[in-house]
Amino acid sequence: MRAPASPAGYREVLRVAWPLMINTGSFTVMLFADRIFLSWYSSEAIRAALPAGILCFSLTSGFMAIAAFTNVFVAQYFGAGDRAGCSRATAQGIWFSLLCWPLLLALIPAGKWFLRLAAHPPEVLVLEEQYLTIILWGGITTLLGAAVGGFFTGLGRTRVTMATNVLGNACNLVLDYGLIFGKWGLPEMGIRGAAIGTVVAHAISPALLLALYFGRRCRDSYATHRHWRLDRALFARLLRFGFPSGVHIALDVSAFTVFVMLTGAYPPAQHAASNIAISINSLAFMPLIGLGIAASTLVGQYQGRRRADLARRSARNAFRLGFFYMCACAALFLLLPETLFAAFTARSDMALEEILPVGRRLLWVMAAWGQADNASLVLGSALKGAGDTRFVMICSLLAAWGLLVPGQLLLVRVWQAPLLLSWIWTALFIALLGSAFWLRYRGRNWLMIDLLGRGTPLPPGDPLPNPTLLIADPPRSGG
Repeated sequence: MRAPASPAGYREVLRVAWPLMINTGSFTVMLFADRIFLSWYSSEAIRAALPAGILCFSLTSGFMAIAAFTNVFVAQYFGAGDRAGCSRATAQGIWFSLLCWPLLLALIPAGKWFLRLAAHPPEVLVLEEQYLTIILWGGITTLLGAAVGGFFTGLGRTRVTMATNVLGNACNLVLDYGLIFGKWGLPEMGIRGAAIGTVVAHAISPALLLALYFGRRCRDSYATHRHWRLDRALFARLLRFGFPSGVHIALDVSAFTVFVMLTGAYPPAQHAASNIAISINSLAFMPLIGLGIAASTLVGQYQGRRRADLARRSARNAFRLGFFYMCACAALFLLLPETLFAAFTARSDMALEEILPVGRRLLWVMAAWGQADNASLVLGSALKGAGDTRFVMICSLLAAWGLLVPGQLLLVRVWQAPLLLSWIWTALFIALLGSAFWLRYRGRNWLMIDLLGRGTPLPPGDPLPNPTLLIADPPRSGG
């Protein structure tokens, strides 16, 4: 028989992380292919897709992060052996998602105003507004997927979320190609087709997850059919810890959105090179997000078991795995720049020889900031898994809006600095944020947070009698 993985060791981290990395990686591949399709369709479409897409994400990311924070609550309840707490926490995430949909629709005019503020060419702006409107109308599917997916991820059943999301992303890929170019009897809709295909396909994953959540197995084990009501106390606790997490993501993404929007002021070839380089960078950081979710899950489970020592160890090992992964990505950026950019220009009206000289230098910057991204995403997620969301939020506020945004406005709008200098300033922001999370991880305050409100200090705890307990089945207590 295969020996069980040691608690918080590399094998256990990988067992939780690899489905999540494939999950986020499949989203990256889908997005990467979607951008390639749009670059083949027209240069205006690819120039509009990235700014509009990132703006949509910045407007929805805060809500999504709060809904997804059910993962942390479920992980800690699961580690504590409270089955009823797992389903009650998930129900609050579902209610939060439903209540937020009208807010997403109310953000459409604000999003259009921000797009106009960026002063992009009229032919690009009209496409950006079309894409943003359609994606925000379908934003409810993303929130529900984050909330219900947090239930299965918190239990350590990451293969479930992987399977449902990979299926949804595969359907997205097919629909996008058909609706962009008018294939297989579908109408040719360009960037509007890409947005519609995304919304339709993204409804698949939450539908499957909800069917499993209310299915017989989860009903028998976690009484999901009995714990679906709004629990005001637990809902307030979800907001108390989840709101700073949502603000952190919203600040981080919105600041990066400002950076992307400002690059539209550069000549078309440089603007396209910047957008393509950011799309390539998604190949690296999206799987890293999956590794960060795994770190958050394991930290939460061990905190629920009152094993702060193993919570710290799981975060450290996730960070080390991220180190090797980002080294591989850096090698890809440095060794294959022409291959990566050629995928976007092969069938488009953009000339590779105009874009590649700029793009190659941008890939150098991306390779340099990789390890800082690792610290920011993995260790930041680990801190949130323990409930240290306020610290993460404050760091993001200071770094994103105290450093990145003011610096970018000065560099691009006032001093009209070269594009490469704008990218280097962004790398400095990532390095500062990653350093702050690393220093916080080195301390102990983040391990002393009482997320579940048990009102007692967190002792070191006894060794786990069964090292696979946190992945297989919790002890039956507390409901």
